[in-house]
Amino acid sequence: MKPCLLFILTICLATLSRGADPAKPLKVFILAGQSNMEGHAKVETFDYIGDDPATAPLLRQMRNEDGTPRVCDHVWISYLTGIGEQNGEASGKLTAGWGSRQNPAQDGGKIGPEFTFGLTMDRSLDEPVLIIKTAWGGKSLYYDFRPPGAGVYPRTPQDIETNRTPESGSGLYYRLMTDHVKAVLSDIRRICPTYDEKRGYEIAGFVWFQGFNDMVNRDVYPPLPKDSTANRFARYSDWMATFIRDVRKDLNAPRMPFVIGVMGVGGASANADNLQFREAMAAPAALPEFRGTVRAVPTAPFWDEPLAAIQEKYEQVRQMAYLLKTKNKNQANADGSMTVQQQAAYLKDFEAKLITPEEVALRQRGASNAGYHYLGCAKTFALMGQAFAETILKMQPTPPSTP
Repeated sequence: MKPCLLFILTICLATLSRGADPAKPLKVFILAGQSNMEGHAKVETFDYIGDDPATAPLLRQMRNEDGTPRVCDHVWISYLTGIGEQNGEASGKLTAGWGSRQNPAQDGGKIGPEFTFGLTMDRSLDEPVLIIKTAWGGKSLYYDFRPPGAGVYPRTPQDIETNRTPESGSGLYYRLMTDHVKAVLSDIRRICPTYDEKRGYEIAGFVWFQGFNDMVNRDVYPPLPKDSTANRFARYSDWMATFIRDVRKDLNAPRMPFVIGVMGVGGASANADNLQFREAMAAPAALPEFRGTVRAVPTAPFWDEPLAAIQEKYEQVRQMAYLLKTKNKNQANADGSMTVQQQAAYLKDFEAKLITPEEVALRQRGASNAGYHYLGCAKTFALMGQAFAETILKMQPTPPSTP
């Protein structure tokens, strides 16, 4: 064989056989946020991903040939979560099941963005990968994840009414997050048995995916006058920028690539508040100091419109149940004469006329949770995780702009 052909063949074989290279530093990625970072997409909705020719290849990455979820041999995960202050850690190789968990030690049968995020990193990098995930449902940036640089939490009238004080939990989840990351990094071999201390590690990226609790709070972010051109959620932008600065400082990673997952619940048809909040979330990425190291990734394009249209019909059924129960003057039980059984029969007929059997089957195939959890659609969470990973992989840090 000619030397040049032998060389080409060697290169091709090396490319095809690429696996995680333990000779390079471990790549560490941090994922943090609230319930959508936890992830509420049940594994049972995986088949729906294969129905779309555009996403069928992604499903093949997520599954083995026998249909079982793929296990990443070169990606490990440490996950801190829990209900209330009863937090716990689970760790192991990345696969499906690292989504929302009531008991941190038990597979919840769900995925969040972490699954395809890790799959994408595993496919793209030679180095072994460690994901450190910290996520809790129902948490805000203004209070729960409040960064130290944001200062003392200023109580709102509602806080005073409920006797919530800054000391009662302001910034608690920021501290839980950073403390856990530091604890994992102090003993990586506990999570990754193959970790080589001589090679070390690199904090290679951070993904933030949160926002719903801030968006719906009218106490912290009061509505502005109708003629105002300001963004009602401008303070979220300020706190988000402070969060990025503080977490980089606390983790000693001043140029750490940072992705803001911009909330996309409602898709393109979201209401005005939702759209304005998205702008506020994304705003820090445009700051000169973050040029090249912070990116905002919209998730609205991954909102599943067909499933959302069916979900809207189920919302109409729930609304009708409420109207019957409350004897709404414009509905069938206006005089209150319908029994509970009659209301149930009316509702069943109403639903059958509104929602076709095909729509019922499609919803069962693709959705497993409420709208504020992206309908619990694995297709949506898979696309988001992939987008977060691809964005970090493309980011090339550049020197900050001079004033």
